[in-house]
Amino acid sequence: MSRLDLLTRTWWRGVGREVALDGAHTWLAGPTSSEGERVGEGWLEEYAARWSGEAVESPDGGLLADMSVLDGPGFRAGELDPRVRDFYEHTARWRMEVWVGWSAWAWPGGELISRLFGTRVGQLALPTRSLDVAHGMDSRVVVIRGADGRQRAAGWLRSLRETGTVVYSGCYSTRTLPGADRPSVHVAFPLERGNVQVFLRPENGPDGSLLLRSPAGAFGADGAYVVVEHGRGTFASRAPVHETFRVHVDGEGVVRTDHDLRLGRASAVRLHYRLEPRT
Repeated sequence: MSRLDLLTRTWWRGVGREVALDGAHTWLAGPTSSEGERVGEGWLEEYAARWSGEAVESPDGGLLADMSVLDGPGFRAGELDPRVRDFYEHTARWRMEVWVGWSAWAWPGGELISRLFGTRVGQLALPTRSLDVAHGMDSRVVVIRGADGRQRAAGWLRSLRETGTVVYSGCYSTRTLPGADRPSVHVAFPLERGNVQVFLRPENGPDGSLLLRSPAGAFGADGAYVVVEHGRGTFASRAPVHETFRVHVDGEGVVRTDHDLRLGRASAVRLHYRLEPRT
């Protein structure tokens, strides 16, 4: 572990609280990377081992096996446009083109974080220039099944099409937070001895669109969290990162996603995805 990573881990321990992942805070249990500072793919098999299962790349796999598991007050999967639902249930069938736009105040920090962390560890490497993603992104879906064959989670590995460099390695599932009236979409990004986790609350938007939000709130509510193992304990803290995804079908029948990432109340970066079925 580099000195920079150790310093960062110490800081998150200082601002966080100790949690019991096998007790009161099981909702924060997620995959971590044991392969050193650069995140590989070993976490997929390690996470599948929790259910005595396997991790298998699937040409038909989806981030969620069935969107209806999210049904509850404020959301019904049956009201989604079928194309939006198909993207989540059969993600591997789709390809994407990406555009990125940073706010002027946030770009220097984004560039610094990308150089110091994202590119080095192969995780959460947000593109900072439009040319970085000019050739689009490729993605693979690895379905994590339990011993009973049921999908427990899915790994979504995204890479730059031009270079093949992996920039995101996320674990997607659903999880019900303490006191919540329905499940949230849970995304965990493994890191060495820790992870970043985002809990997104689903909502139905107009014309069959899907809204996913990680708002500000108290510890235990939807939002972003950083979890680190430090010494003999595990510590977690909310991060001041808030995201909104709007997945919709435009007037020409094209599936698109607008992604707004904010730090506090200020918009830091916006990404736009054009999603198309693979031929």
